[in-house]
Amino acid sequence: MDPSTFIDPYLTPPDRLVLDNLLKDAETPPKKGRSSKENGSSPDDDATISQLEAFNDPQHAEFVPSVLFTWDLKDIKLPPVLDQWLLQPYIKAARSIVRTETDVVMLTHLLLYFSTSVPSAIYLFCNFHWVHGVLHWIMQSWYVGSYTLMMHQHIHMGGILNKRSWWLFDLLFPYITDPLMGHTWNSYFYHHVKHHHVEGNGPEDLSSTIRYQRDSLADFACYVGRFYFFVWFELPTYFLRKGKVTLGLKAAFWELGSYLFMYLLWNYVSWRATLFVFLMPFLQLRVGLMVGNWGQHAFVDETDPNSDFRSSITLIDVPSNRFCYNDGYHTSHHLNPRRHWRDHPVAFLRQKDRYSAEHALVFRNIDYIMITVRLMRKEYHHLAKCLVPMGDQIGKSEDELAAMLRTKTRRFTEEEIKRKFA
Repeated sequence: MDPSTFIDPYLTPPDRLVLDNLLKDAETPPKKGRSSKENGSSPDDDATISQLEAFNDPQHAEFVPSVLFTWDLKDIKLPPVLDQWLLQPYIKAARSIVRTETDVVMLTHLLLYFSTSVPSAIYLFCNFHWVHGVLHWIMQSWYVGSYTLMMHQHIHMGGILNKRSWWLFDLLFPYITDPLMGHTWNSYFYHHVKHHHVEGNGPEDLSSTIRYQRDSLADFACYVGRFYFFVWFELPTYFLRKGKVTLGLKAAFWELGSYLFMYLLWNYVSWRATLFVFLMPFLQLRVGLMVGNWGQHAFVDETDPNSDFRSSITLIDVPSNRFCYNDGYHTSHHLNPRRHWRDHPVAFLRQKDRYSAEHALVFRNIDYIMITVRLMRKEYHHLAKCLVPMGDQIGKSEDELAAMLRTKTRRFTEEEIKRKFA
C-alpha cells in the first residue's frame, strides 16, 4: 500500500469529505502571490461544510447520529422487524439519554462495558482462572482506546449524559470503569484539562516534547520513564508551584488513593485477579498515553513552537477518527478544547486557509502510535508519503517534505525555549 495514494474505504464519511477536499486543493494549488484569504473559499468548500453541518444537526433531514463505530448507520442492515422494533427505538431512547444527540455510540459503549468488563472483573475476583485473566486483559486492551477518548469528551464537557435525568450516573460511572481500563481516579482530568491544555506543550508542560529529540529512542525512553515513575509527584508539585494548592492536593489524593486501592486488593483480596483486572491495564495505559502524546506533539515548528497550528497535527485515519472520537483532529482540539468531537471536521474546513497559512501538518493512513514508531526508525520518507500537502507544501518533492519534517523533530535548547516562549 502506497500511503500517498491509498484511500481507506473504512474512513468515516466526514473524513472522506475532508480528504477529498484537500486532495482537490493539492491538484489545483492557489495562485502564487495571493493570500489564502484572497483565494477565498470555493463553492466545493461551502458545499462540503454544509454537508458536514447537516450530519450534526438533529433538526436536519440528513442528521446522522453515531450509533456504532464498526459500521456507519447507513450500513447497518437489519431485517425490517428488528430495525423497526429494536434499532430505531434504541436510537430514539438513546438520543434522549446522551447529552448531545449525535452521541448514541457513547451509550452503546457504556452498555458494552457494564455488560462485559464489569461482570468479568467481578467474576475474576470470585473465581479466578488464568485463561480468563488473560482473555479479560485482552478484552480491556481492545476497549481502552475508544474508552479513553470517550472519557476525553467527558472530562472536557463535564459529562456525556443528559444532565437532568442521568447526572448521578454520569458522575459516578468513571469511578467504576476508569480503573478497569487502567486510569487512576480523576488523574486524566487533572493532568490533561487542568495542566496540559493550560501549558500547551510549552516549557512547563510535564508532557511537553520540546526538550527531547523526537526521533531518538533514548529520548523517548526518558520521556516515557519520567511520566511512568514521577507523575504522581510532579503533577501535584506543579499545581503547588502555581499556587493552586487545592488542585495539587486533589491530584495527589486521587493518584495515591488509586495506588492504595490496588495495593489493598493485591494484598488482602486476590493478587492474581488484581494483576489482570487493574495492574496490567494501568501499566499498559501509562505507556500508551505517552506514545500517543509523543505522536501528537512530535512535529513542533522551529520558528513558532508556541502556535497550536504548528505544535500539533491533524490525522485523517481510521483508528483515530472512526474508533476514537475524531482524536486525529488534534490541532482543532487544541484550538478549542471544548469543541464537540463531531464538530472537528467541519471546524477544520472552516479554518482550512488558516491551517494552510500556518504551515500546519495533516497526515493520512497513519495513527499517532505508528507516527511514533516511524520516527523511532527515522522513516521520514514514509511520513512524507503520508502527508497531505497544504499551501506551500503543495508541489514539493518527497525528499523536500521529508527534510521539512525532520527539522520539526529537533530538540530545542534552553536558550531557544527562553526566546521563543517568552
